[in-house]
Amino acid sequence: MSDETPEPLTFEAARDELERIVRRLEDGNVSLQESVELWERGEALAVHCDVLLGQVENRLEAAKAHIEEST
Repeated sequence: MSDETPEPLTFEAARDELERIVRRLEDGNVSLQESVELWERGEALAVHCDVLLGQVENRLEAAKAHIEEST
């Protein structure tokens, strides 16, 4: 399992995959090696989601600043 997150992965797709990983880890029916791999993938997905949320936050702040400048 790769810990790299493909760039075109949407926030929703990454979040859904992360939720599936959490459920599998919580179920506890995976080997130690698979648990580590799932954890690493989950960490990569969490970072990816955080980056996407940061980008949206920046866009919202820019739009807000533009509106405030216009009024």
